[in-house]
Amino acid sequence: MSTISIKGLDKQFRIHKKVPGFFSIIKSFIKPKIETVTALNNISFNIEKGELVGFIGPNGAGKTTTLKCLSGLLYPTGGFIKILGYEPYKRESAYLKKISLIMGQKNQLWWDLPAIDTFKLNKEIYEISDDNYKKSLGELTEILEVGKEIGIPVRRLSLGQRMKMELVAALLHRPEVLFLDEPTIGLDVVMQKKMRDFIANYNIKRKATIILTSHYIADVRTLCKRVIIINKGRIIYDGSFDKLVKKYADHKLLSITFNKSVNKNTLLRFGQIRSFTKNKLELEVDKLTYKKTSSILLNRYPVEDFNIEDPEIEDIIRSVFEDKRL
Repeated sequence: MSTISIKGLDKQFRIHKKVPGFFSIIKSFIKPKIETVTALNNISFNIEKGELVGFIGPNGAGKTTTLKCLSGLLYPTGGFIKILGYEPYKRESAYLKKISLIMGQKNQLWWDLPAIDTFKLNKEIYEISDDNYKKSLGELTEILEVGKEIGIPVRRLSLGQRMKMELVAALLHRPEVLFLDEPTIGLDVVMQKKMRDFIANYNIKRKATIILTSHYIADVRTLCKRVIIINKGRIIYDGSFDKLVKKYADHKLLSITFNKSVNKNTLLRFGQIRSFTKNKLELEVDKLTYKKTSSILLNRYPVEDFNIEDPEIEDIIRSVFEDKRL
């Protein structure tokens, strides 16, 4: 049995449609116009124990709505959800003690109090024994290097320190399932790497099942072997990064250094020129013809260095979002 099982998940919201104009506003109070918005449309997937899965999509795609349904914060309009044998929307205490939702744009820490006060509160909420609390707190603060900061008021901590404290608070009860919604948002590249390393280690050490959303593709690329892409409330891809590249990368990037100047106009017929100087060229070539093109360039031009690469993963995912067939 899968740790997370979702079948035909739907979520719709009824919202008041605002109409401009004074009289229209008055009329809307008397007879409001209600509009139904579909946030999730027939979503289905399974995640096994210990998997760390990337869940990505553009703004408004349905990522956070999905995580809120899985954590029990939202009641689904339709479909089936089972996590660890529980139905999340029932918000059973036993279920809530096995999961944790971490949102990079929200916080659970008391702004004017030290983080340790939130930790003690969570200890009571999750009914953590004294021994387990001390052990978890010691492990987490040591790994995240925040042992000296837990007594400082949260408002005086840096963004990176606050995010680490959020992780400590969310992981004290050793959840089996983690929902991470933009956990590295706003952090610098050094802190992003430290957070990624921590998430990877927690996944391995605790065999935790993790769903990660992030606009930083480096987070997902580094941590996740499997990626689920959602757009306009529908799942449009579920599989490995390697298969994603093979399926959606329609071109190759050729990086060429010439040992003398080359006329740019003679290169236009080979593909789309992304950058060009007197002796350096970056060329975008159709993946069906790149081998033939490479051979011609090597034979006809004074090539000093030649490199063939797949397009950046960001470009591939962007092309997935923009695919009108989906």
